[in-house]
Amino acid sequence: MTGRGGHGPRFGGAQHFELTDDSPVYVISVAAQLSGLHPQTLRQYDRLGLVSPDRTAGRGRRYSARDIELLRQVQQLSQDEGINLAGIKRIIELENQVAALQARAAELQQALEGAAVTMRQREAQVHASYRRDLVPYQDVQQSNALVVWRPNRRR
Repeated sequence: MTGRGGHGPRFGGAQHFELTDDSPVYVISVAAQLSGLHPQTLRQYDRLGLVSPDRTAGRGRRYSARDIELLRQVQQLSQDEGINLAGIKRIIELENQVAALQARAAELQQALEGAAVTMRQREAQVHASYRRDLVPYQDVQQSNALVVWRPNRRR
């Protein structure tokens, strides 16, 4: 739900809106000011797939704080490091892939730890279920006695 003129969240009521780094809140002119770039540069970066802001129903671009940071990184790589836009796009793709793999590895590590806890609990349940009265324990003293065992042969 929106407030005046369809811009921004409406506070109060049943809905709650939490602003995060991924919330698309900045129009292109504000994003250009915040990133220190010209709006036309932002449009070019969007066309090239370097920074892809969200779109409104009317197809207007809405940039998030994360998009603004990415715009600054693209500019820094281009101007300070001398990397061309195709190289920057590849760097961004690889960084996104690394982040996704790290998240997946953390997910798998957590699942593994959960499985280990479950296994230890089940193992403890099995051990607790042993019937200790089936094999009485007697402390046997050392002796010189010879015990001969003869199996019962039934035929």
